[in-house]
Amino acid sequence: MLFDLPDHQALYAALLARDARFDGQAYVCVTSTGIFCRLTCPARKPKPENCTFFATIGECIEAGYRPCKRCHPLQAAALADPTIAALLHALDERPDLRWSESHIEQLGYDLSTVRRSFKRQFGMTFLEMARQRRLREGFETLAAGGKVITAQHEASFESASAFRTAFARLLGCAPGDLRPDRRLRASWIPTPLGDMIAVSSRSHLHLLEFVGRKALPAELRRLQAAAKEAIGIGAMPPSEQAAAELADYFAARADRFETPLALAGSAFTRQVWEALREIPAGETRSYSDIARRIGRPAATRAVARANGANQIAVMIPCHRVIGADGSLTGYGGGLWRKQRLIEIERHLRTTARAATA
Repeated sequence: MLFDLPDHQALYAALLARDARFDGQAYVCVTSTGIFCRLTCPARKPKPENCTFFATIGECIEAGYRPCKRCHPLQAAALADPTIAALLHALDERPDLRWSESHIEQLGYDLSTVRRSFKRQFGMTFLEMARQRRLREGFETLAAGGKVITAQHEASFESASAFRTAFARLLGCAPGDLRPDRRLRASWIPTPLGDMIAVSSRSHLHLLEFVGRKALPAELRRLQAAAKEAIGIGAMPPSEQAAAELADYFAARADRFETPLALAGSAFTRQVWEALREIPAGETRSYSDIARRIGRPAATRAVARANGANQIAVMIPCHRVIGADGSLTGYGGGLWRKQRLIEIERHLRTTARAATA
């Protein structure tokens, strides 16, 4: 059962009292500053008429508010929520376990609270995350040349059909279809914001997407159609380079990507993607800014479509495009992830400036 927000008066009273019972359950958006905060924020309290309350970070972001720099509502979930921290640690300890609701209850946690917290922070439940982790184990077994039955056991799936179904739901193909002798091969790249799938040839990276993105299976099918053969499995030089560069990026050590990219699109679409790559890390642009940059000021909607067609996340930084009013717009990887990418890049910019000062 999802959390039902109390009325405005009760939430404002909780804000004044910095009531910890509401931390992670509700957020306050302050119209006079454009900032959203936890209800436990130590900052000076706004007037009640300037407050709007939402149940999720995503709603605050979609409404155009920026995260507070004092209470850090976008702080990593493991640092902000001890329940999430404990369960993530448990998952790291037992990635092979076929986690169920009974396991969560045995650890002493309320199922609805855990479900709500993980859905809010990661866009998926804890059980979905655990299942994805097991699929990663199976994928990596296949990538190392293992048989499908071995991958199934490594992923802790008792049923071959369940393993095939879960695999197909995630990648749009059966595990046996991913052979190591294909021209295009898929590899799995873990990141702090969720696992990613990379598809590369020997010379170029063709796709880089967060696992769980709804469009991923369709994108893989388009790649297969263009290549006129199924996608294989295994690391290629561009995907290995991408993994190393992403590690530096998420560790705030570097903001440039040199991995060679295969840009499959119309001349206009490729022009938009090149304009995206010219946006400095830590900065944002609107669709209309991009349209003017490429000399097509009336093509704002076409720019938005080209932005949405990007299938190389992070490296072609479509996350740096926001609404003309400064609000975050749609992002296939999730608005929470878009906000975190922007925050990472602002930190990178600040670090770079400090290093040259």
